[in-house]
Amino acid sequence: MPRLALIGDFNTKVVAHGAIPLALELAAQTTGCPVTADWIGTDVITDAPRQLTAYDAVWCVPGSPYRSMEGAIAAIRFARQTQRPFLGTCGGFQHALIEFARHVLHLADADHAESNPRATSPVITPLTCSLVGRHEPIRFQSGSLLDGIYQGRAAPEGYHCNYGVNPLFRERLESAGLRFTGLDAANQIRAMELPSHPFFIGTLFQPERSALTGQSHPLIEAFVKAVVSTAT
Repeated sequence: MPRLALIGDFNTKVVAHGAIPLALELAAQTTGCPVTADWIGTDVITDAPRQLTAYDAVWCVPGSPYRSMEGAIAAIRFARQTQRPFLGTCGGFQHALIEFARHVLHLADADHAESNPRATSPVITPLTCSLVGRHEPIRFQSGSLLDGIYQGRAAPEGYHCNYGVNPLFRERLESAGLRFTGLDAANQIRAMELPSHPFFIGTLFQPERSALTGQSHPLIEAFVKAVVSTAT
């Protein structure tokens, strides 16, 4: 069975962590694509290629600040460079942008304002309005992978975050190959993808939360399909 690495510091108090296994189970039932998922703490990742080679895909999950930002970034870099399916939700989305800035834009000091308020290159900064507990409709850019997954429809999604993309870095990230393909009504960035990669998607929202109401989510369904396809 395909193996999925869940990168994050498991905590029973984090709602998303309880939702993720349910979301994977619902997606497997809907798609016929079951996967085996293992939690891997960020602080145990010291050599991502060696530790993650046995896994077919990576999901960097919510729950930041992580015990080890470097561990999370190493896992994301591994998925990006080896073309393994990658999903980053909430904190995973934020750290995927930091990884890209550090290793593609070569901004060695790219950082997260939550863990380093004095960062000289804060790619992730506080949102003007907190999204904790909020639901908002997201629209997706025509022709994007996300637009195809959502079948051209806008969708209401739930959040639990206070940090997002620093707009000062948007143009540089896009010029290096990222696409910000999910936007809210005010054109604020809510999702991204990497067109040069078979499946590399990050969302500020948490699609796994749909499982708490017994609903299978189209993004997670698409992700597990990609995992199974890659493994076979």
